[in-house]
Amino acid sequence: MKSKRILKKEFFTTLFIKQNKWHRFGVLVHTLAVVMQVLKAKEYKMIPAAFLHDIGKPYVAFQDEKDKVTKEYSFHNHEEMSYHIIKNWKVSEYTKKLVRYHYLIRGMQKAQEKNHFGRYNRMKRTFDKLDVSFIEELNIFMKFDDLGKINFFKTKDNI
Repeated sequence: MKSKRILKKEFFTTLFIKQNKWHRFGVLVHTLAVVMQVLKAKEYKMIPAAFLHDIGKPYVAFQDEKDKVTKEYSFHNHEEMSYHIIKNWKVSEYTKKLVRYHYLIRGMQKAQEKNHFGRYNRMKRTFDKLDVSFIEELNIFMKFDDLGKINFFKTKDNI
């Protein structure tokens, strides 16, 4: 007999209503905003990743004591959860890699800023295994993701 997975309040709140101070929208609207950015830029091969990149966020949403004060959510390792959800789906390896690593560059920056050298070094080892052309793709996708945090209608030229 399968056990039933009970979805917590955080799942629905983050999916439909809010995430944190960096996101104007919940995960669903943010995802649609990223898709719009990808379509406007005619980066069609990124469309599946745009739809799937944050699919794991509502599952890992949590509030630590600081988050409870600010009424925001954290999503530690959401990109890995997103990847694990889709890893056996019939989507391209490119899509799977983009989903899995879409936060890698930003994560490295944050780890460095916070002097989390162990975390930074683990991420850097992963980053160093990626080829240059894929890193360029990650940078482009990160811009679409950033734009999707704030607005549907701004373009990548506006940031």
